Amino acid sequence: MSEFVIKPCKKESVKKIVDGINDYNLDKVPALSNLWTSLEYVAQDKNGIEIGGILAGIGYWNGLEIKILWVKEEFRKKGIGTLLLEHVETIAKEKGVTVAMLDTFDFQAEDFYLKNGYTPIGEIKNFPEGHRRIYLSKRLTK
Repeated sequence: MSEFVIKPCKKESVKKIVDGINDYNLDKVPALSNLWTSLEYVAQDKNGIEIGGILAGIGYWNGLEIKILWVKEEFRKKGIGTLLLEHVETIAKEKGVTVAMLDTFDFQAEDFYLKNGYTPIGEIKNFPEGHRRIYLSKRLTK
């Protein structure tokens, strides 16, 4: 019989897990910032309808982490995604950020990010089946 039991995680346990990894990480590399700085913006058409948005933020070590960038299909290829991306990159640079990071799939926006100066740093082949998940980064300079 094992000394340990694995159970489904309850909501109150999530904070303990997050705090645990954060405490460990920050013991190894001190934070440059004490909190996550959200950089979340929407793009609206002339009628105020949301047609795109970006969910990103700056973490402990002053890295810009882009979680989601989306533009409604009929508004793609009009520069909206680039405007959203450049907007958060500019704010991040003003806050001293020197690197941006994200991931995408080959069927999503690989070419878009390459065109915007991002460099592939790794990938998972055949995930999902027949595709690739690509990790990219970009050095940000003032």
